[in-house]
Amino acid sequence: MKEVAQNVYQIPLFPRNGINCYVIDDILIDAGIRSSGNKILKAVKDKKISTHILTHAHADHQGSSNYICEKLNIPLWTSEWEKENAESGKVIYEYPNSNNVIARFQQNFWAGKGHKVTNVVKEGDNVGSFTVIETPGHSKGHISFFRERDRVLITGDTLVHMNLLTTIVGLNEPPALFTTDRETNRKSIQKLFELKPKVLCFGHGPVLFDNGEFEKFMETL
Repeated sequence: MKEVAQNVYQIPLFPRNGINCYVIDDILIDAGIRSSGNKILKAVKDKKISTHILTHAHADHQGSSNYICEKLNIPLWTSEWEKENAESGKVIYEYPNSNNVIARFQQNFWAGKGHKVTNVVKEGDNVGSFTVIETPGHSKGHISFFRERDRVLITGDTLVHMNLLTTIVGLNEPPALFTTDRETNRKSIQKLFELKPKVLCFGHGPVLFDNGEFEKFMETL
């Protein structure tokens, strides 16, 4: 577990930051895939975690949610649109083609059991020292988190910081294969850009301490 800003910790779950979750203050954001649970528990063993929240309920973000919540006896929070998938564990049905082999693999081997959601968050709500930003598109109820005082942004999968096939680092839109509405997601990317973040923390890819990379990426959209 690596501190990337004050009280913000990255937990890389796959090599080369392929899948990440984060701890902000005493809150765990996302939980990787089904097999990530013990790695997360080991990373947070010296921290008191009070709450678990999802940016969205895809298999590589909710996979260990039920396991973590049961082991730590903590509640699960989501946005309204993500609640049903998080509670059911059926997480691929917003994909443009949920019958393709990759989607079926994710459901069968990455997704975890559903877990009851005890609180629904919305735009402007406080989550620790961060504010909820609604960023739909990659999924209907996707949310991000922003802390204005030092401009730290947890993007979820609104943006990714690597090519998920080659693992080459660089800003990208999330793969169309797993994105519900690409045009809506591009509007969410613009919304995040207008926040002028300085530290960007992604579901996929290394943390970015922005030196103009985000602005250059926006020129390509």
